[in-house]
Amino acid sequence: MRTNRSAPPATVTPVLVYPDVRAAVAWLQEALGFEERVRIGEDHRAQLRVGADGAVVVADDGGDRVAPQGPGHTHEIKVRVPDVDAAFARARDAGATVVSEPTTFEYGERSCVVADPAGHRWELTQTVRDVDPGEWGGVVVAPW
Repeated sequence: MRTNRSAPPATVTPVLVYPDVRAAVAWLQEALGFEERVRIGEDHRAQLRVGADGAVVVADDGGDRVAPQGPGHTHEIKVRVPDVDAAFARARDAGATVVSEPTTFEYGERSCVVADPAGHRWELTQTVRDVDPGEWGGVVVAPW
């Protein structure tokens, strides 16, 4: 596959709509440790990197793009972190709304969910042990 220095290299890159792109970038950097990579206009879009291979694009609301509104949610973005408790504290201290506290699950992940100021939900997760999906009722259809 060809590389392009103007586009994130991740296979899947969520594009999230915010009412204020610059405020969203600042919050994602402070709360979740993302790094801004490319700025497109002052308030149109920004590309951010997270970890070794993650990316997200922050886009302005305009045209048919709208930020989350009202109750409920349509998506969560899962971010793998080395220490979920520290990541949770950082996000909470930066003003995230706590949706669920860090919890260790039977499938070997310790996770929590926070919402950013625009309402996007972020699941922060840390692997705490390797578990065969059959141990908790999952079925392996194809290996990674």
